[in-house]
Amino acid sequence: MAVEVKATPTTEVETEQLLTGCEAIAEAIRLADVDVMAAYPIRPYDGVMQAAAKLIANGKMDVEYIVADGEHSQFEIVKHASAVGSRVFVGSSGVGWFYAFEAIAVTAGLRLPVVAICGNRALDDPGAFGTEHNDSLAVRDLGWLLPWAETAQESMDLALMAWRVAEDKRVSLPIAIGLDGAFLTHSQQPVKVPTKAAVDAFLPKYDLGDRLLHPDNPITIAPQVDQDWLMEIRRQNDAAMRKALTVITEAHADFKRIFGRGGDSPFLDEYMTDDAEVVFFGQGTLALPMKVAIRRLRAQGHKVGLVRLKWFRPFPTQEIVKSLTRFKAVGVIDRDYSFGSPFYGGVLYNEVRSALYSQTKRPTVVGFIAGLGGREIEQPMANEIFEKTMAAGRGDLSVGDQCHWIGVRD
Repeated sequence: MAVEVKATPTTEVETEQLLTGCEAIAEAIRLADVDVMAAYPIRPYDGVMQAAAKLIANGKMDVEYIVADGEHSQFEIVKHASAVGSRVFVGSSGVGWFYAFEAIAVTAGLRLPVVAICGNRALDDPGAFGTEHNDSLAVRDLGWLLPWAETAQESMDLALMAWRVAEDKRVSLPIAIGLDGAFLTHSQQPVKVPTKAAVDAFLPKYDLGDRLLHPDNPITIAPQVDQDWLMEIRRQNDAAMRKALTVITEAHADFKRIFGRGGDSPFLDEYMTDDAEVVFFGQGTLALPMKVAIRRLRAQGHKVGLVRLKWFRPFPTQEIVKSLTRFKAVGVIDRDYSFGSPFYGGVLYNEVRSALYSQTKRPTVVGFIAGLGGREIEQPMANEIFEKTMAAGRGDLSVGDQCHWIGVRD
């Protein structure tokens, strides 16, 4: 059942602050009345730890802040805290995310609504602190919901919606919000911060119901079911992920009604697409340099636009099909890699191709891997992406149905 909320005028519910993406997440933790957060430092997510600690020290937030002895431990802490009725937060980045992988997998299997961020960075080796999406994407098939933020404002807004969606009894799955390392985690931007009263109107109290682990409610957590019940449990998780599309849509509508932002679609953000023949498609902060490129290309008379994906899981297949089948060609930009995949493309590229496969009218899809390790997507790179996508739309077989690495030295 949808949560009923009372609309509140935007002018009465928010102030504006200059915040990084990490600081915006810390403010969301405060506003959501998180009970337990666990922490272990690894760049670039650790800015959340620092911002949250400052809020606590200044008497602005009351939360059980547990510094763990490693990434695995911190995910175990919030998993158990969630099971006994605590609203929780945790985060990590890169190889730290992978060190916690056992706990991360178990959290989804147990249907516990843990909210996390992954400050996206390259996986070692070779080492780099800059943005890649392979850390978050490693959990894409396990039952974690995966949204990606473009701005610090969207970081906060997605976090507040994440607790609402994850804790909904129709879903009860964990969510990991992707924040591009450095580009978003450490860059300051103006952010409209709601009041606590406004957030309370949007976000109900955490209630596990009869799934609460408590001496008065004897239930089994993490049972060993073997072949007898494992498939049935997996199918229940599948059903929850399917229902998440509806729950996200409801949460987005309520959020927009209260706070007046969020765009027309909970899943896609379109930029200059009304008359576009060719579009770029991607997620996270790459939208920012691509929007600059689009304005310059538009000034030259080219009909080009951008479609940004907000939620990678659940993958909004129908919304993507409805949007992308309007265009001649789509250039999918991945800040990740999937070595040995079909056409040697990135993860997002092959997801988009799969979504469009059964359509009788579908655009040519061209894959691009760019901006790995935090490398900037500069305007000459954006122009190259546009030129190759345009050529594919004209039927040039030398550029279509394949993936191109952009901005790589010979």
